[in-house]
Amino acid sequence: MNDNLEELWCVRVTCDDQTGVVAEFTSALAREGWNILDAQQHTDQSSGRFFMRLEVHHGMSGENALAETLLPAAELVHADVKWLPMSRKPRVAILASKTTHCVVDLLERWRTGELNCEVVCVVANHEHIGVHASWYDVPFYHVPFRPSKSEGFAAIEGILDQHDVDLTVLARFMQIMPAELVGQHEGRMLNIHHSFLPSFAGAKPYHQAHEKGVKLVGATCHYVTADLDQGPILEQEVVRVSHRDGPEELRRKGRVCEREALAHGVKLHLEGRVFVHGQKTVVFP
Repeated sequence: MNDNLEELWCVRVTCDDQTGVVAEFTSALAREGWNILDAQQHTDQSSGRFFMRLEVHHGMSGENALAETLLPAAELVHADVKWLPMSRKPRVAILASKTTHCVVDLLERWRTGELNCEVVCVVANHEHIGVHASWYDVPFYHVPFRPSKSEGFAAIEGILDQHDVDLTVLARFMQIMPAELVGQHEGRMLNIHHSFLPSFAGAKPYHQAHEKGVKLVGATCHYVTADLDQGPILEQEVVRVSHRDGPEELRRKGRVCEREALAHGVKLHLEGRVFVHGQKTVVFP
């Protein structure tokens, strides 16, 4: 274990709701001199599950001492507890296809420090994406899907393994991920879908929205699962539209939502603010 004494730690707790969970953990931390800088908790009334996120710091103790403090408390209340240093920069891969707005937005937010991560590669099935990756000195891999999609996905799997990726971000990557690859990265793969799910899943959502005459269009950042566009949602954005807007205008307006929803969703995940709970999420702002 790393025993960096100056770390700020994110502590995540999940268990069945019961009296005394908060007191058990906060008392244990206080006894050992840990300062709690932020605390958020929520009980899902329908399932009786409890979720808590803490940010803690100790000027004289590191990870070993934190583990020795948390594990006995977790055992007493039968909780699942995880902790991670908030200074750690998860390794992120960005996958893209033809459109560039989401991948460039993520790269710029990473460059300016808004996203606390290390973008280790950009992968796309269109070569022109490589130009944008080169602006940020990020390794680029062109992976064609013709004539064989299976070979393409095998290549992507190899790239993700090669770079020891913690999070894979589908930034308008317009290919359906195979179930086996999704399973290997369960809870660690995010997608942006260009509609306000569960409305207009699948292909051409802006055309679907135009046909329905909606007054709002949006974008949804969700975890990738084997079921297309059905994964737990962690962020959404919307914009108002009118009867004058055709599919192309809806697409233009929706791209703003896509960028914002994806970037914010990635940030929430990187900071350990998202708890997946069945088909839903608990998200602490």
